[in-house]
Amino acid sequence: MSSATFDEVRIAFARYLEAERNLSVHTIRAYLGDLDSLFEHLARIEVTDFATLDLSHIRSWLAKQQVKGGARTTLSRRATSIRLFTKWATKKGYLPKDIGALLATPKGARTLPDVLTVVDASLVMDAMATRVGEEDAPISKRDAAMLEILYASGARVSELCGLDLDDIDYARQTIRVLGKGNKERTIPIGNPAMRALESWLKDGRETLAGTKSELAVFLGARGKRIDQRTVRTMVYHALAALEGAEKMGPHTLRHSAATHLLEGGADLRTVQEILGHASLATTQIYTHVSTERLQNAFKQAHPRA
Repeated sequence: MSSATFDEVRIAFARYLEAERNLSVHTIRAYLGDLDSLFEHLARIEVTDFATLDLSHIRSWLAKQQVKGGARTTLSRRATSIRLFTKWATKKGYLPKDIGALLATPKGARTLPDVLTVVDASLVMDAMATRVGEEDAPISKRDAAMLEILYASGARVSELCGLDLDDIDYARQTIRVLGKGNKERTIPIGNPAMRALESWLKDGRETLAGTKSELAVFLGARGKRIDQRTVRTMVYHALAALEGAEKMGPHTLRHSAATHLLEGGADLRTVQEILGHASLATTQIYTHVSTERLQNAFKQAHPRA
């Protein structure tokens, strides 16, 4: 078993997350933040030799988080982070055994995501189309195309921003996106999204394009690849007209796409592939959303509900 300091272990783990797991910057930051929290706790209880780390230390750390008012979802995520860490540390010889494998994970109370009704989704898309007709400006054409694609494909904002011109297959009406873990997937989009996209590329993009545009499909006002903040702001404004949409944003369109696909008869595996979920369990949350919507509709409509 190799002897190493806490700092050395942290650096090696960070390198593993980046180089071998190929995780995003945000995910790596979350993992390392959880690890730093654990290491700070170990310093407070005077555990100085990393090789002596045991399950009681991790449990006392999680208990401390709970006493401080940590949410169950946060505790669950931290336990998952540390289980990954101890598995890696054991494999690399920093720990004599995988103590995290015995760690019980507190189940987070999973909240159902906000989802638009089909009618509300249509209203939002129609309102954007009206704006395009009234303004006939490149920005409005771009916004309409982005909104349609987000809802049609269920793509993440980062995936939309990363789209290049050669990621579009006009014959098959699909787009190729680069998702989490640098995994590519191909997503079909419908006729309205394709028409909006073609309108932007034909009559809008060239107006904003410049030397820094490269192959980016969607551009900002200065001709560079569009940034995620601009997309999010656009979606918030587009949804703002709906009642109760104050907290709705781009992920609402992703949730809505998944839910409407399932309600329309798509199977879970297909929706999992479209959304790019690594686990089917993540996709299954949308079956609960559909069930709740059905129950609410029943209670409102049936005379003996």
